[in-house]
Amino acid sequence: MGAFLEGGSGLAPTVDTWMPRCIDKCKVTGYGVSVRIRSFVHKGLRRLYLEDSAKGLPADAVAKLRAMLTFLQDMQDPEKLHAFPSWKAHQLTGDRKGVWSLNVTRNWRLTFRVEDNEILDVDYEDYH
Repeated sequence: MGAFLEGGSGLAPTVDTWMPRCIDKCKVTGYGVSVRIRSFVHKGLRRLYLEDSAKGLPADAVAKLRAMLTFLQDMQDPEKLHAFPSWKAHQLTGDRKGVWSLNVTRNWRLTFRVEDNEILDVDYEDYH
């Protein structure tokens, strides 16, 4: 499965193997669906996205992280993130310029980069 995320095998995955269970599978076919999220830094987030397993993530953050990942996979324009005020979406500056940050809980953030309409380096971190 990792080979698909990194662009390896080129085989079309089945819906059950790569999409989180919170997606309405009735509206999705296995054909023509492009995976928008290409890489993860945090193993727990990767596991949540691919296997719907919350292992490695705090229980109080799982529902919000699941919603964020679901939104990211279908997002057309990063500016649409501002539609969710509680996520406090913003781009970082300085040496992290180009990285987006979404507020999850207290100091914990979901961070990622957007390049060529793909989501890269998705991480769950306390950077404050």
